[in-house]
Amino acid sequence: MIPRHDPRLRAFASDNYAGVHPEILQAIAAANGGHQIPYGDDVYTEALQEVFQRHFGARARAWPVFNGTAANVVSLRSMTAQWEAVICAESAHINTDEGGAPEVVGGIKLLTVPTPDGKLTPELIDRQAWGFGDVHRAQPKVVSISNSTELGTLYTPGEVAAICAHAHELGLLVHVDGSRLTNAAAALDVPMRALTTDAGVDVLSFGGTKIGLLYGEAVVVLNPDAATGVEYLRKTFMQLSSKMRFVSVQFEALLSGDLWLRNARRANAMARRLADALRDIPGVRPVRPVEANAVFVVLPVEVAERLRKRYRFYTWNEATGEVRWMCAFDTAEEDVDAFAAALAEELAEPSP
Repeated sequence: MIPRHDPRLRAFASDNYAGVHPEILQAIAAANGGHQIPYGDDVYTEALQEVFQRHFGARARAWPVFNGTAANVVSLRSMTAQWEAVICAESAHINTDEGGAPEVVGGIKLLTVPTPDGKLTPELIDRQAWGFGDVHRAQPKVVSISNSTELGTLYTPGEVAAICAHAHELGLLVHVDGSRLTNAAAALDVPMRALTTDAGVDVLSFGGTKIGLLYGEAVVVLNPDAATGVEYLRKTFMQLSSKMRFVSVQFEALLSGDLWLRNARRANAMARRLADALRDIPGVRPVRPVEANAVFVVLPVEVAERLRKRYRFYTWNEATGEVRWMCAFDTAEEDVDAFAAALAEELAEPSP
């Protein structure tokens, strides 16, 4: 088959634009021969539990699903009754980018909190953690945080632990949207369990697609007392893969060795390289710290429009002209340098 795209092209819109890491493709091919029991009773899914436990502790149980939206919805639904609600940052992915799935599909009420940097704190949680026992208010039950956040910021192990301690004191559970947990752990140079299990997190949505998988995320229950019915919810929400071995073997390839760390470090390093290059380009205004693999800047609208014809990326805030640039596991130094050069050229172009 002849490719329909130029494999040399790079974008800075999302780490979802990247292809599949070669080691992941090799793992899929290795799992392809012969027959295996479907729906998760295969040897690869069985082995996957030990792989996740190595990273997240002996009580961890992983449930592969197709995508991140499903991982979040299944996780949160398993943690809440119909009358209960989830506290999250206003900028959280579950609030802004799931197409309403938590509410429409999961039937989950979201209680949002404005934050300056995408991060919740115990004090910010208290803005929505009230009304317990009031039949007129959805009952707060879960605190959901993203790490790294939608604004590219990171929670440290201490910050996650403080949130968990405060939430648990209030009788609340804690969920982490970890679509980029690997990037956070790599940036902070800590094991992934330091940001989850050891800090007191109850349930994790673990991301795979953004870090090199063909497709697949996982609901990871860290505290068995915090979630019920995951196996049934996964089927109810149309996330039970018949040929699950091909999802599970990807996670095994990602997590058995250091592939997750190599990929995350590469993406993070390229974001730092881009941020460094911006210092020498007049007319670019960085607006957020570069802590993982995201870079946020404000550009003149006409410059962004011209640059977007050469490289795809998204406008984050139409009102302010803020744009987001994401680096992926396959972003190379020459990709960053070419993008920075193109940006400098467009900024030097006289305005019409």
